[in-house]
Amino acid sequence: MNYARFITARSAARRPSPIRVFTEIQNRAPKSVISLATGSPNPNTFPFKAAAITIDNGKTIQFDEQIMKRALQYSESAGIPELLSWLKQLQVKLHNPPTLHYPSSQGQMDICVTSGSQEGLCKLQPLGCNMINVSSDEYGIIPDSLKEILSKWKPEDSKNPEKNTPKFLYTVPNGDNPTGNSLTSNRKKEIYELARKYDFLIIEDDPYYFLQFNKPWAPTFLSMDVDGRVIRADSFSKVLSSGLRIGFITGPKPLIERVVLHTQVSTLHTSTFTQLMVSQLLHQWGEEGFLAHIERVIDYYRKQKDALLTAADKWLSGLAEWHAPTAGMFVWFKIKGISDVKKLVEEKAIKKEILMVPGNAFYIDSSAPSPYFRASFSLASPEQMDIAFQRLAELIKESL
Repeated sequence: MNYARFITARSAARRPSPIRVFTEIQNRAPKSVISLATGSPNPNTFPFKAAAITIDNGKTIQFDEQIMKRALQYSESAGIPELLSWLKQLQVKLHNPPTLHYPSSQGQMDICVTSGSQEGLCKLQPLGCNMINVSSDEYGIIPDSLKEILSKWKPEDSKNPEKNTPKFLYTVPNGDNPTGNSLTSNRKKEIYELARKYDFLIIEDDPYYFLQFNKPWAPTFLSMDVDGRVIRADSFSKVLSSGLRIGFITGPKPLIERVVLHTQVSTLHTSTFTQLMVSQLLHQWGEEGFLAHIERVIDYYRKQKDALLTAADKWLSGLAEWHAPTAGMFVWFKIKGISDVKKLVEEKAIKKEILMVPGNAFYIDSSAPSPYFRASFSLASPEQMDIAFQRLAELIKESL
């Protein structure tokens, strides 16, 4: 693929930072090399000398003085090599991307570590993107809706910059935030074929991939990608720790390189300490141990989801509509008979000591009325969910 039209002028102008290049050369160099190049502080001046982190099986991750020196030092912008290697093997095991086997460097898959991710409009709106809504239902994006939008252009228009054709489709395919919807396999195939026809990228932002309640897990866009047009974002925030801020991006090498160059001049790299902690944990577990942990996490959230739905059936039947999610940690409710629930949620519900998020918070135009609200089942106990929906039911009845 020719990726030039997907790269902005500002991004195309980025060049590798010479200082970052020398830092990475030093990290790979044998100890015999004498470096007068980098501005790395001397780790002997750091006050932290060792650490032991206990994990849930009773074992520990040990940071002796030498590892601690590395953990608290600058590292490669793309991520530490041992973590990148482990993650690439995981992606092959889970998705086996066709582009991984391309002989050309243009088609090769690449991967980099990121400082976590944050789904939604908050990332895209400040960039001045011209965003177009695509209709969805309980099974995710409706392909016919996407087809109708794309019919305004001809496939060959993508080769003409003046036609301003869509550059990418952004989607959270599993347990979508806020709706809880998940794209079906057939819909993904239809959408991918549209991406090929109209030559746009697919940004597969999938932080809830490891929170799918049903087996087998849905195939990913990455697993279907024969052109190198999918950029996949994964996160450890929901299954290891949200505070560690660790995620990883997989995609075509020319585009991942742009991400790394941006990182070089912004955050430099994801925290070396947290990368080493996660890397040592994953290597200690192995792939099977990691997936066993994932099953325990899924089991917890499945029980939480069932508790929320039980409370909803008990108190909100006839007052609201919703669909049971197949992934994630959210349920999207539509209150019947109320066109805009903003005041109900942000004023009346808070007075009753219950918190939800009104639907318009997720709209491109946040001032638009919305009958929806998002409820999360991640933190509240089953007893608290029951009480919350009982109070909400009383408020809805008073408002009708």
